[in-house]
Amino acid sequence: MADAKAASIPTGLAGDNALVSAIRRTYLSFLDRRDALGLSNPGTFENINREVSRDVFLTNFMFTGLRAEWNKPISNNPIFQLSHALSMGAQGMSPYTFSALYGSDRVFFQGTMESDGSLVARSNYRWNDSIVTKTNAQIQSGQSMLSIENDYTGKDFTASFKGMNPSAIEGGLKGIFIASYLQSVTPKLALGLEAVWQRVAMNTSPEALLSYGARYKGSDWIASLQMQTEGPQGSAISSSYWRKLTDKVSVGTDLSLQFAPGLSGQGGLMGGPLQKEGSASVGAKYEFRASTFRALVDSKGRLSCLLEKTILPTVRVTFAGEMDHLKQQAKVGVSVSVEAMSEDLMEQMEKGTAQSPSVPF
Repeated sequence: MADAKAASIPTGLAGDNALVSAIRRTYLSFLDRRDALGLSNPGTFENINREVSRDVFLTNFMFTGLRAEWNKPISNNPIFQLSHALSMGAQGMSPYTFSALYGSDRVFFQGTMESDGSLVARSNYRWNDSIVTKTNAQIQSGQSMLSIENDYTGKDFTASFKGMNPSAIEGGLKGIFIASYLQSVTPKLALGLEAVWQRVAMNTSPEALLSYGARYKGSDWIASLQMQTEGPQGSAISSSYWRKLTDKVSVGTDLSLQFAPGLSGQGGLMGGPLQKEGSASVGAKYEFRASTFRALVDSKGRLSCLLEKTILPTVRVTFAGEMDHLKQQAKVGVSVSVEAMSEDLMEQMEKGTAQSPSVPF
């Protein structure tokens, strides 16, 4: 192993130097020991608790009101799809939304336009097996947002750098910049950190904060811990736990505690007693043959549930509900999604001959 790696390292006049040779041997020995550990890629720092936040919890799936979606897959390789969505009584959603999606092994494009004039455009480009560049542009209610992100996926680590609304045309640098790194140190344990630097305007002082994270993966469970150092808004600690009970049932819990400096004096100056605020959430996900049920309850008295039911291969119905016992409020949502797939494409999907590309989502 070391001989093969040594062949890939260029040698020149410095190759005969004893110090350079010793450094090279040490480096190759380190790589061999690192490969012997059998480490895998832990994912990104942003998704350190992805099993809980993105799979079990229904935060990303919850909606209210009535929705109807019509999707038209045009091709499967590359992926090209058009969709129309109508909504009524939904909070934060436009009555009509049109979107188009294109994806191949190297690129991903998605554009969304709403009836109120809002526009969202996303694009991802895979330079090679390790580097992916992601861009996101939004124009909504007269405000605009631009973010550019670069992810480097190594064999046992992931490094990311993201800039939101970066600008240097006003005599200085402003915007929000986030750098993160997550490294597997054992086959089960991964450690990482995230640094945030932001400046809203040139007449304000920049702000910075640092977060630490850990992720431990067991045989059928995953635990994660994040700690945010003290910043302008205080500090925070959050932990999550995910466990797969059976092949079709998984549960997750999330605990968070925030510490914020209080206000003192008549002028409301900082420096008062430390204010603490905590929250806890417990969720479960049940996967049936043709449906998926999610439920969530938190310490603020909210109970939410969501049921996705596939009636036909091209028709899916979703029911969502939320009860806030403290505020005495209830929300309900019903959605119907229809895929108008061509007969040729449907036949390919049923026979398993339609091969989807590895899109850099």
